[in-house]
Amino acid sequence: MKKFSLKPHIVHEKESIEYLRKINIKNSLIITDKFMVKFGITKKVTDILEEEKINYEVFSKVEPNPSSDLVIDGIDLMLKFRPDSIIAIGGGSAIDTAKGIILFYMNMMNESNKKHVKKPYFIAIPTTSGTGSEVTSYSVITDNDTHGKMAFSEDIMLADLAIVDPDFTNSVPPSVTADTGMDVFTHALEALVSNQSSDFTDTLASGVLKIVFSYLLRAYRDGNDTLARQKMHNASCMAGIAFTNSALGINHSMGHAFGARFKVSHGRSVAIFLPYIIEYNSLDNTCAYKYNDVAKSIGLPASSIEQGVSSLIESIKVLNRKLGIPVCIKEMDIDGKEFFDEIENMSQTAMEDVCTIGNPRKPTKDDIIMIFKKAYEG
Repeated sequence: MKKFSLKPHIVHEKESIEYLRKINIKNSLIITDKFMVKFGITKKVTDILEEEKINYEVFSKVEPNPSSDLVIDGIDLMLKFRPDSIIAIGGGSAIDTAKGIILFYMNMMNESNKKHVKKPYFIAIPTTSGTGSEVTSYSVITDNDTHGKMAFSEDIMLADLAIVDPDFTNSVPPSVTADTGMDVFTHALEALVSNQSSDFTDTLASGVLKIVFSYLLRAYRDGNDTLARQKMHNASCMAGIAFTNSALGINHSMGHAFGARFKVSHGRSVAIFLPYIIEYNSLDNTCAYKYNDVAKSIGLPASSIEQGVSSLIESIKVLNRKLGIPVCIKEMDIDGKEFFDEIENMSQTAMEDVCTIGNPRKPTKDDIIMIFKKAYEG
């Protein structure tokens, strides 16, 4: 039996931030980073809160690859401020931080009070079109001691409201647009071929893949292209709905391990591995059939399943090139010896990642090592 959840409530398109005025909240903790504050992005929210006479505190310590220490700092502020709502403003790091704070705060409060404590109303406002974190139950937190990434998936981390307003993405630089856009594509493709996929998730994922191929380059080349920004922001959200209702796979497991070890952005990490994961997964017939359908839907040569898979792999490499993303790890400033010395540990980490169980082929550690090696050489 499979299930399909429709939480959170989603408002989208331009000026959807105004929906904040309709929410009955009194004390909000805003989770964001210093750049959102510096460049006035947070002010779009705080202005509304002030006009509606809603108290708020701003926690702006969020950094890329949010850490367990960061979550602890956020919990300390929660205990002092006792908000009835949390508003996360930012990319995946800010929203993941908010989720981590909620998860551990609620666990701690329920354990210490021996009774149910009401969860703060959780509002997620993404400022990048990539993670889909505003509609997922996933959060990735970096352990300060081991420096490894811990992936959590708990329903309590689902937002109550997602505000998907493309106006919040206008200032995103091209390189971030590229990386996050390829994260959208990877989310959708992994959801499509996941061993837990369904008609519901397939329909969403297939639609997202066509949107990305049509609009990502436009958004990358012209950040003021309003339609492209809106389409990519919606696609990111829909991909999030798809994969939180199916699963991801080893593309994300390997991306997590590699990105954590070599400090490479998440979107760029998964984009680099994507062609090699498709090649590996295509040995599963059902998976290959779906890849071929994707190739057909975006107008690539696909007169046979083999041709469709090959076309999809090459088209992703071309897209990566156009987006300024390397097509192999050797093209990055990463020492070859250092990389190969780390393959064993990264492969073990990938095998233990929660995303691995959703992969259409059940990988061995040797399979992961092989893919890492291929991704290095290209």
